[in-house]
Amino acid sequence: MSTLAFIELLLAATVASGTSILLAGLGELVAEKSGVLNLGVEGMMVVGAGAGFAAAHATGSPWIGAAVATLAGAGFSLLHALPAVLLRVDQVVSGLALVILGAGLASLFGRSLVGQVAPSFTLVRIPGLSEIPLLGPALFSHHALTYAALLLVPLVWLFLDHTRPGLALAVCGENPRLADAVGIRVAAVRIAATCFGGALAGLGGAALSLAETPSWVDGMVAGRGWIALAMVLFAGWSPARLLLGAGLFGGLVALQLRAQAFGIAVDPHLLEMVPYAATLAVLVFTARTRWHRRGAPAALGTPFAREARE
Repeated sequence: MSTLAFIELLLAATVASGTSILLAGLGELVAEKSGVLNLGVEGMMVVGAGAGFAAAHATGSPWIGAAVATLAGAGFSLLHALPAVLLRVDQVVSGLALVILGAGLASLFGRSLVGQVAPSFTLVRIPGLSEIPLLGPALFSHHALTYAALLLVPLVWLFLDHTRPGLALAVCGENPRLADAVGIRVAAVRIAATCFGGALAGLGGAALSLAETPSWVDGMVAGRGWIALAMVLFAGWSPARLLLGAGLFGGLVALQLRAQAFGIAVDPHLLEMVPYAATLAVLVFTARTRWHRRGAPAALGTPFAREARE
């Protein structure tokens, strides 16, 4: 394999490997901008991956699988949104419970899916653009969920910064009392934002089980939900920077999978550690600098109790 061919393959694999992180990260970014911290991204991704694969296996359609995964993630997120927003339980505890519950449910109901085959998303090459050297395979030769993830980046940015509902959502995360005073239903906005985050996390799980590695294996999400949480922090709650963070993780995963094929003699166990070690380094960097404060909603993780009005 020539060097140019390897670089093209690596860039394409970087974008593909970062799809699940990007989808889950965008969803969590929107939820956190409303003021809700949801640490259950890993659990929602696991549920989405399992439900999506099961639906695709039963119906023969990866599109139905992706739709079911999205609904499963959104529905599962309600187990966090309702207690956290309406009952004002500790959001950290509720989110962690979601991770444990999601992993348990996926293990229990996914046993019969191990070794099964389901239809998966295929590559869609955009004529003309996919033949561009380097950038063509990287940007214009992917499955539908990757295109959807890339398209969602500018859409989420436009929604948050340039629409009335997006600004209302941001006010709920910055100053919920002010939002309530001007007539915004803070609880409804926060629940809706959390469900949107769950929907994208479920779709991110489907990107794994129906596209990136079309199969179902217990534990296949392998910490990507935690990576998505870390990337939101690293990105400073910016969709554009989140895209870069997802690309960083995707590039490390792609390099891990393809280094030995290119003749790079490195211990495979060491290569498996690289993406997660890099994530820890990112967290240390953000914790020791003021970077983690950029864009952070002021009321993130703070329950809001609406005062009774006379």
